[in-house]
Amino acid sequence: MGFLIRTAFWFSLVLLMLPLGTGSDGESRVSPLQALFAAREAVGDIAGICERKPDVCETGKAAMQTIGVRARESARIAYEVLDQQFGQPDAATQTGSVPPLEAAPSTETVAPAN
Repeated sequence: MGFLIRTAFWFSLVLLMLPLGTGSDGESRVSPLQALFAAREAVGDIAGICERKPDVCETGKAAMQTIGVRARESARIAYEVLDQQFGQPDAATQTGSVPPLEAAPSTETVAPAN
């Protein structure tokens, strides 16, 4: 959600910066600098919403926790479905222990000394 808001914000700034002659003579035009200052104030206002309305932030926090739990559960279900479809579970996941890693051969090259 935050990504969409930030994307819309930056996209609107880009649109304001483009020199398009779409305004009529009676309309007041907004300069890019005025748009930047207005956007900065808007972001500051949105950031201060938790101070004005704490219930909004609590609801948002609860929603994000719910989304996180659902995403974790969905990932677990997807893992189980893929595991049933493509192979057997690893021995490490069944026993809960991870076998030690084997030493990989070194691929570094040493520069010859002159």
